[in-house]
Amino acid sequence: MMPDRDAAWAAIKFLRHGPSAYRCAVTMADLERGAFSDEGPWVMPEDAMVWQRGIGELRLRVAAQVPELVRRRRVPPIQRAAITGWRLGGALLGWKLIDQRRTPDTARAGLSRRLRVAFAKLGPTYIKLGQILSSGEGIFPEELVKEFRYLRDRVPAESFEAVRRVVEAELGKPLEAVFDDFSIEPLAAASIAQVHTATLKTGESVVVKVQRPTVSELVQKDLAAMAWISPVLVGRIPISALANPPALVDLFAETIVEELDFRLEAQNMLDVARVLVATGQRSIVIPRPHPVLVTRRMLVMERLDGFSFEDVDGMKAAGVDTEAVVRAIMVSFLEGAILYGVFHGDLHGGNLFVRRDGRVALLDFGITGRLDEKRRLAFLRLIVGATMNDLNGQLGALIDLGALPHGTDIPDLIKDLGLDGPPIDPLAITPEQLLEEMREVVKKLLGYGARLPKELMLFIKDLLFLDAALATLAPDVDIFGEIAHVAEHMATRHGESIAAQIGLEPGEFEIDLTGVKNSFGVGEGVQAITHRELQERRQIMQKRMEAHAKETKRKK
Repeated sequence: MMPDRDAAWAAIKFLRHGPSAYRCAVTMADLERGAFSDEGPWVMPEDAMVWQRGIGELRLRVAAQVPELVRRRRVPPIQRAAITGWRLGGALLGWKLIDQRRTPDTARAGLSRRLRVAFAKLGPTYIKLGQILSSGEGIFPEELVKEFRYLRDRVPAESFEAVRRVVEAELGKPLEAVFDDFSIEPLAAASIAQVHTATLKTGESVVVKVQRPTVSELVQKDLAAMAWISPVLVGRIPISALANPPALVDLFAETIVEELDFRLEAQNMLDVARVLVATGQRSIVIPRPHPVLVTRRMLVMERLDGFSFEDVDGMKAAGVDTEAVVRAIMVSFLEGAILYGVFHGDLHGGNLFVRRDGRVALLDFGITGRLDEKRRLAFLRLIVGATMNDLNGQLGALIDLGALPHGTDIPDLIKDLGLDGPPIDPLAITPEQLLEEMREVVKKLLGYGARLPKELMLFIKDLLFLDAALATLAPDVDIFGEIAHVAEHMATRHGESIAAQIGLEPGEFEIDLTGVKNSFGVGEGVQAITHRELQERRQIMQKRMEAHAKETKRKK
């Protein structure tokens, strides 16, 4: 344990058991600094949080490791590369010999299943990659997303003896010196870490996130192996979203390296909590990280509970307004991204609880989007451009975000992609026409050098979760109405600041959802659409595509 950590721990014990009025005053100060629970288990004086020292430099050092980790070496880590090649090669060979001969849908499903099995056998790094892919509905193929969801909650846990060794190494003392109780069975086990419930000697109920013992070293070897193998896979994986495996490896490396240091995650929690206070958003609650018990491989935090995100009946029985829940998540997410450049980067049902008072407890901050000022302003222009139907502004923002190369001719791109024409309703054309249209769009985008930067991928992934959240919690709410409501909220609360930042006069902002409606494949005449209606359209389209695939197979 660091020499000054014992002194800090003594200070926390004094504050925890000191005069109640003083503790209350400090707790009020905590609530002014962050969106935390009303009655915190401890206070967080800045001078006690020694793990924060040099956190900015630590974040930069961690990010600087990525190019070296994904540099393609002449010789990969032989043993790991051989195992990886064997597993992935076997999956591709099995697909080629068996599944490829079937219908396109069946072939994609077969490949996805084989890759999921291979990822599970390859261990934590690949399981983490699969988990990221599993929350990318709309970015990655449906079959892949569906299959890789099995990797979210089917990860074998480390033994308690292994967990004890990590905790005691991080504490520098026996586990019993700090914890009165520590559950042997984990509350949850994921790829990088697992979570245990515990009780501190000072009486607080906590959860303890403990990193798997050898995961850091394994991730480094796996990234080196991935970087060596991925160029070989170019053009050999018949899934369009994975058409550029080296770029996917780079993206994955940027995402996973920060997760290996829990001090960065604790700081992410504090930063998001501060943003929520700055925007006046009190419908979201962040668990307090412990002011002292945070290290590279161990994170102790306040224990929060609530309804699981899928327990809609339980929420409604408790009087929770589920529509308000979705709206709060959407508004806080957008405000964090476009006003402060910080947002939770891995929204999914497993990372959320809905409390009985209707507030949302947001968990797991290992993946967080962080934007420098240039990219934050680009995100701001992208969102404002979408609500104003400003195509030039949106594409210019994508260039600044790195999704399109600098020098891209925007008018030519608009013309080539047909963005200046009427929307294409997928139900109004044949499956052959739809497939051809999709192939052409992908081909043209790749021709322009389009790519998916990390922050944009996280942002889109979160938007897709919000789309799914509407389906779960508010299926009969008008989607266009909700988008307009959020836009009006942003304009009313932050309009003057937003206008000044992107060079608009306040009166120039006018909501125009034409482009949004086009992206849904509906015309301007459609004034409202619920998620239930949208899902019905998708199901019709899916059945038509399946019928087309069967007919194509019959003719062969």
